Amino acid sequence: MERKRILVVDDEERFAKFVKAALERTGAYEVRTETEAKRALATALAFKPDLIFMDVAMPELDGGDVAAQLSEKPTLKGVPIIFLTGAASSHEVSEGGGVIGGREFLAKPVSISDLTAAVERHLGPLTAA
Repeated sequence: MERKRILVVDDEERFAKFVKAALERTGAYEVRTETEAKRALATALAFKPDLIFMDVAMPELDGGDVAAQLSEKPTLKGVPIIFLTGAASSHEVSEGGGVIGGREFLAKPVSISDLTAAVERHLGPLTAA
């Protein structure tokens, strides 16, 4: 079975590596990271992810701008984007049903169980390769 592809766009390299390691440990996902928002579009076009985790606050371009660029590309238009933010607490995010501005959000710091649950909501139950 082919592993699902997940792209993590976050300028905090340590956090991006944490997410990558946590998801790849399941054996069900292939994860690529991008720490520069300006390169996220090119990385996504080359990698062809099934899901994208996107930091909101990044230098030069914010996550909303990057998400808009991704949504303009026919091959990426339907790819779910889950925003990650340190600007809202997990309580604030859950009060909004995990959705802010029509997009799913997870609050940083995020747990491995919250990451995998979000992936499973969009890509289906975990099945190791």
